[in-house]
Amino acid sequence: MDAAQQLAKVSESPRLDAEVLLASTLKRPRSYLHAWPERMLELQQAARFTAWLERCLAGEPVAYLLGCREFWSLELEVTPDTLIPRPETELLVELALERLPANDPVQIADLGVGSGAIALALARERPRARIVATDRSPAALAVARRNAQRLRIANIEFRQGDWCEALADDRFDLIAANPPYVAATDSCWREGALRFEPSAALVAGVDGLDALRVIIAQAPDCLKLGGWLVLEHGYDQGETTATLLREQGFVEISDHQDAAGFPRTVCGRWSG
Repeated sequence: MDAAQQLAKVSESPRLDAEVLLASTLKRPRSYLHAWPERMLELQQAARFTAWLERCLAGEPVAYLLGCREFWSLELEVTPDTLIPRPETELLVELALERLPANDPVQIADLGVGSGAIALALARERPRARIVATDRSPAALAVARRNAQRLRIANIEFRQGDWCEALADDRFDLIAANPPYVAATDSCWREGALRFEPSAALVAGVDGLDALRVIIAQAPDCLKLGGWLVLEHGYDQGETTATLLREQGFVEISDHQDAAGFPRTVCGRWSG
């Protein structure tokens, strides 16, 4: 596929991106492309596909072009006000679910909810849970609310605020967060597709640990005794994040690798 060859210059999954764009152009599922490979585009469709391809080659993420991204088998609206959900964040959901009883009315908080990916996945898998999802961005909260309404997921309360500040006096069985963890000195967030995403959702101080430090310091006041804190972090921040948890008084700390083999998600239990 010529489009895939072109996208190989800017994408880690060029064939997938090309197929997603083409399927959206045709307003058909991707399976249609394999069932009808001889299908020719009409002039208007070809023009739309070419325009999208050019924007993609300029670095604009496919998810923003189409306004959606799948996460945990949920079709989510995404906009430039929200981070694009990544496959590696599904590890955080898996680890959280392992620590949440399936049929108990547990209390969960998702800090920095963005598009709602983590909160919605947990709410779908734990329908008896009460989930509080926070974000300091009103625009991001609006996207998350729309996703919840469209997916008919009602056991989430959305609150505006910075990290644990919006949790008030509530106490939770588990707090989850995928905070910004890119170092301001790392030029990667100014390059490629990342430059289209909100910097506030990517960058966290000189070493990338500012948000993690704040959450780890605040979480004990919002967790029940024995409650869990589950955090995504950068590929080179696992040891440091685990140390921060240990120094704060967390126990049963474990760090887990993503599908690429990089340390990605740390868990700790609040011992009081």
